[in-house]
Amino acid sequence: MAAARVLAASLRAARRAMAAAGARGAQVRGASGTSGGNEVAKAQQAAPGGAAPTIFSRILDRSLPADILYEDQQAPVHFLVIPKKPIPRISHAEEEDQQLLGHLLLVAKKIAKAEGLGDGYRLVINDGKLGAQSVYHLHIHVLGGRQLQWPPG
Repeated sequence: MAAARVLAASLRAARRAMAAAGARGAQVRGASGTSGGNEVAKAQQAAPGGAAPTIFSRILDRSLPADILYEDQQAPVHFLVIPKKPIPRISHAEEEDQQLLGHLLLVAKKIAKAEGLGDGYRLVINDGKLGAQSVYHLHIHVLGGRQLQWPPG
C-alpha cells in the first residue's frame, strides 16, 4: 500500500551525506547522543511548512544520499523511521493516517530487532517547538544499545 510506505535511514549515513553536501545548520545526533548544536534552539527557530525541503524530503527524493536500512516500496543505536507521506507533526495526523502510524511502529520494531535491540529500546516522536521538533516531517527516533535513563530531557 503506497500510503503505508516508510523509510528507515541510518543517521551515520545522513551525517556523511550532510557533510558531503555542505549543508549548514542541520546536524544529526551521533552515537554519544549529543549534537554539535543546541537542539532546543534549533526547534525554536524551525518553522512548520517552510519553503525549503527538509533533510527527510531530500533523503526520500534521493537528492541527499543515505544508507537506507529498510524501505517498503545513536545512543549506540539510533535510527529513524520516516513515512513517505509528509505529515508535518504527529499532532497534525488525521484519522485516515491510523494504519500508517501503526505501520511505522511495526517497522520500528522490525528494524530494532534486526539491529540487535532485543533487550529494549526507546521510541521518540518530538512534536512542535516545546517538544524540540526541528524537522517538520513526522519521524520516529529509535534509540537503544545501552541502559537509557528516566526521565528523558
